[in-house]
Amino acid sequence: MNTKLTQTRRTALRTLAALAVAGSLPMAAQAQANAVKLILPNAAGSGVDTIARAAQPALAKVLGQSVVVDNQPGASGVIGLQALSRAAPDGHTFSVVSNNVVILPHVLKSVPFKMPDDFTPIAVIGATPLVLVANPAKVAAGSSKDLVALLKAKPDGYNFASGGTGTILHLAGEMFLDEAKVTAKHIPYKGVGQMVTDLIGGQVDFGVLGINVALPHMQSGALKGIGLSSAQRSPAAPNLPTFAEQGLPGYLVEGWIAVLGPKNLPAVQVKRMHDALVAAFDAPEVKEAMTKQGNVIHVTTPEQALATFRQEGARFGEIVKKAGVTLP
Repeated sequence: MNTKLTQTRRTALRTLAALAVAGSLPMAAQAQANAVKLILPNAAGSGVDTIARAAQPALAKVLGQSVVVDNQPGASGVIGLQALSRAAPDGHTFSVVSNNVVILPHVLKSVPFKMPDDFTPIAVIGATPLVLVANPAKVAAGSSKDLVALLKAKPDGYNFASGGTGTILHLAGEMFLDEAKVTAKHIPYKGVGQMVTDLIGGQVDFGVLGINVALPHMQSGALKGIGLSSAQRSPAAPNLPTFAEQGLPGYLVEGWIAVLGPKNLPAVQVKRMHDALVAAFDAPEVKEAMTKQGNVIHVTTPEQALATFRQEGARFGEIVKKAGVTLP
């Protein structure tokens, strides 16, 4: 064997490999720089996360860019929203949010931004029906009437979970208690994932979830659906009655999903993202995913989204005040 020739080949191969890596780094960096980031102020496994990830491939295809889902939970959603408020208004950074964003200013003593003034509403994507679920081993109730009877019989004997104090899931639970004129102890979690785990495990008794999160556990029997807080039944769970049908007509609340951009986002970028959302959520595979999850999709205009933020902010402000919910 020619040792010198072998060494020369090895040196050449190492050189080529180094050049390939060196050449790929700028390309990778450029691809990352051109990507569209969707900041989620929610943990993985939440209803918002489920919807965003289902639409991610179709949105990337429509935009012709990579779309990255970036979960930034913490501080009741403030961390993720603050990251969006600091992002450049260049069309590369957006946030997928829930009702929580209009609740935050009413439960926190201070927030580092104004909602919605410090952001650019792009669209309300649609709504997710909320379902009150219970651990079947802990709560011997098959209906709203049964649950109310149990709670009245033991005023301090049951607890309910939420994904965090002041979240839409917490307020939905408080609204049920208020409408039914019963009490239960609130157990807040730092996200929906651990809340669901403990509901199934029996560490907590009942709670409110988006139907897209609750449905698999209802179907497996790990959790029992008591009722929907929406005005109509969901095609994803046609046998589950609404609370209005069960004698609580005032208990109406849904979890809506919206997309925000940074403040001062140019109109051309607003239109580009809005049109992409319309097309992505109209894609057959996304439609199918939304139907299976039980989400009701109707993409609004940016103007309608802004009106929703203001109206819902005022509405939930009253609910927070009535429930006496506060955070440091």
